Amino acid sequence: MLREWPETLAIRPRHGGVTDGHVLVIPKVHVADVAEDPSVSATTMLRAAELAAEAGDCNVITSRGPSATQTVRHLHLHLVPRADGDGLLLPWSTTRPAER
Repeated sequence: MLREWPETLAIRPRHGGVTDGHVLVIPKVHVADVAEDPSVSATTMLRAAELAAEAGDCNVITSRGPSATQTVRHLHLHLVPRADGDGLLLPWSTTRPAER
């Protein structure tokens, strides 16, 4: 556990994440996805934003539904720190940031 609030947890992904510092921000109550309970989603995003302010450049990502690559049916936000030249492509990217 990296941080805990009354309603939210921040943890490292079980298998290390895609970059150093990758964090999952997860509500303590069960919410299947970002659309199920907007108030829980908003609070979870608030906590992710607090962490993002400390992280510098990063992606904050969540998915809703299998077609959008959601594999875990519990709301969670990925905070993925980024650096120039890290080589990480987003699912909809075809070029690396330096190539744009």
